[in-house]
Amino acid sequence: MLTHPYLQTAPIRIDGPTYPCLASYARAITSTPDLDEKIQLSYDAARAWYGRTLSLSSQHNQAMPDRPGRPKEPILLPPNKMPKRSKGKGQGKLALLHSLAHIELNAIDLTWDLVGRYINQKMPRSFFDQFVQVGLEEARHFDLLDTHLKKLGSYYGALPAHDGLWQAAQDTSYDLLARLALIPLVLEARGLDVTPSTVLKMRQHGDEDSANILQIIYRDEKRHVAFGVKWFRYMCDRQKLAPEPTFHKLVRTHFRGSLKPPFNDLARAEAGLTPGFYKPLTGISSTRPDPL
Repeated sequence: MLTHPYLQTAPIRIDGPTYPCLASYARAITSTPDLDEKIQLSYDAARAWYGRTLSLSSQHNQAMPDRPGRPKEPILLPPNKMPKRSKGKGQGKLALLHSLAHIELNAIDLTWDLVGRYINQKMPRSFFDQFVQVGLEEARHFDLLDTHLKKLGSYYGALPAHDGLWQAAQDTSYDLLARLALIPLVLEARGLDVTPSTVLKMRQHGDEDSANILQIIYRDEKRHVAFGVKWFRYMCDRQKLAPEPTFHKLVRTHFRGSLKPPFNDLARAEAGLTPGFYKPLTGISSTRPDPL
């Protein structure tokens, strides 16, 4: 039986909805606009899946939603209308933390959408084991940030947010290989590039609580990228495709713009994402040390 440290402290619900299969949980998590319920269902699904009490799917599965469930707040704005963020203090820091919470909320839905949308792919059970883990960890990340915002006198939804992240899910809904290329290998890998400097800035301003939360997220995201690389290579091998050229083609097809340096080459390499994947998509060679 598998387990996870986050489940040791996650609340256990006595009364609440239960679902017969992993696909049903994935749909319920992605669909609900209630953020507390989204987190709790992620814990429930992981606990049931690792307890081996769930099947993958059932005969009565409904299709995954086109869009995730969302509360009335935050107001969604175009990216160029978003308020300025700061790694330091004051309202700029709140805007940064709010933005990170919004990213983690999208990560919950992107992960569970991947699980549910591709549930009938002929993949090893360990594939679903690992992405259930990602879904659990993303839920924990959002929970940590949302709780922290409340301690600082704010809350998730208090500030506007942008809606661009879900576009990656819509653009890759037809192909698991494309989804793996965009979400863990591009978007989550970007978190490995930018988080260490943010943690350092938080510590310089004496904000150890925020820094510690971001360091937890950074640690877990490195593993998420590693899972993505592992299964991207697995699928390429199964389809007799060269991984790096295939990645380049998928990113050029689905990702707007080029990948922007500087890159955290060390953290990316530890996750198995070697420079041959991403450097040809920039035309610029640059490195960033890993201070964590």
